[in-house]
Amino acid sequence: MPVRVLHIVTYMGRGGLETMLMNYYRHINRDKVQFDFLVHRDFEADYDKEILTLGGKIYHISRLIPWSHSYREKLNHFFREHPEYKIVHVHQDCLSSVALQCAKECGILVRIAHSHNNAQDKNLKYLIKLYYMKKIPNYATDLFACSEAAGKWMFGEKAFQVVHNAIDIEKYKYSPAIAQKVRKQFNIENKIVIGHVGRFNPQKNHEFLIDIFAECIKRNSNVVLMLVGDGNGKKKIVSKVRALGINDKVIFMGVRSDVNELLQAMDVFVFPYGKGGKEVLSAYVEWMKQNSPEGWHRKKKYNYGNVRRMPKEDYLELILRMAKKQCSSAPESVQKTPEEHLTMMETVILTLIGKGRSNVEICEELNLKLSTVKSHIYSLYRKLGVKNRMQATIKGKEMGILK
Repeated sequence: MPVRVLHIVTYMGRGGLETMLMNYYRHINRDKVQFDFLVHRDFEADYDKEILTLGGKIYHISRLIPWSHSYREKLNHFFREHPEYKIVHVHQDCLSSVALQCAKECGILVRIAHSHNNAQDKNLKYLIKLYYMKKIPNYATDLFACSEAAGKWMFGEKAFQVVHNAIDIEKYKYSPAIAQKVRKQFNIENKIVIGHVGRFNPQKNHEFLIDIFAECIKRNSNVVLMLVGDGNGKKKIVSKVRALGINDKVIFMGVRSDVNELLQAMDVFVFPYGKGGKEVLSAYVEWMKQNSPEGWHRKKKYNYGNVRRMPKEDYLELILRMAKKQCSSAPESVQKTPEEHLTMMETVILTLIGKGRSNVEICEELNLKLSTVKSHIYSLYRKLGVKNRMQATIKGKEMGILK
């Protein structure tokens, strides 16, 4: 008989922590360990059918109200009715202490708290959540976190173990065929695609992303934004997109099971995640210090603690610069395959060459200097192994870029 681990979650939708659990669940030896789930919603969630197929069980309980005596009674009753669970793994953020306390009172030996975040929204519930969060170490036997920052934020000086959010990397290997298929499906074959995957909540900072994208359109009208995910804040973002008049440039994909394929179609993937954007900000600060001392001195006043404090024009500049750096640093093994190495700008220019545009016309259409266009054309000629426009057009058709 396998050891059965009870995971306590809100519901098993396609969110970050839920997807992480499923990634592990699919790859563990289920003859030795099985995952079951206690959820706090009464509807069928995205992963429910797969869980049942893999041999897991799903139990339902009422919504979590931390101060509710009735809720705690229901939870205690569940634990008493299911003595087979010797391990509970709680994924309820700051409020995990409630389930952990009940589990301890019911004699469950192993009680795991898991931090999936390094911050909490400062709304009306903020102080309440902090109160319950501080109680977590009192009832947990083991403390897990998705990162050092997440662990220190939730558990303070207590010892914890980092459990990385592992993925199946084979599914994310770049495939020109898949990229072309997705682009064709959504009629964005010749577009510059900026993408983002995440739940629509304040932490993901969609409002800032929409502001940035609106500025991108002013620089190049050939861009589109692909937003994958759902959430309570989606309606607000949809309204903002319509108010800005850019709804024909934004694709709301909803919840998807093929994110690994959608990523193939994206030229730039962005993370405008509040404090989660510290790595991006650090890269920007270092670049400013090394390349623009005067600019860095001028911008120190912004005190970039998170992306929300970063001026939009700076963040836009950073995205474009980092995208260019990624393209220019592609491994040589990748550069040898034409379908895999053309940058997004080279692809756009090749498309215009195929339409018979002159260098001057390309400059006007893309708002680029003539020297810049010539540099891109020289680069794409070299990569394609051609010497003139006719050869480039023929090669583009062979690759499927040109019709």
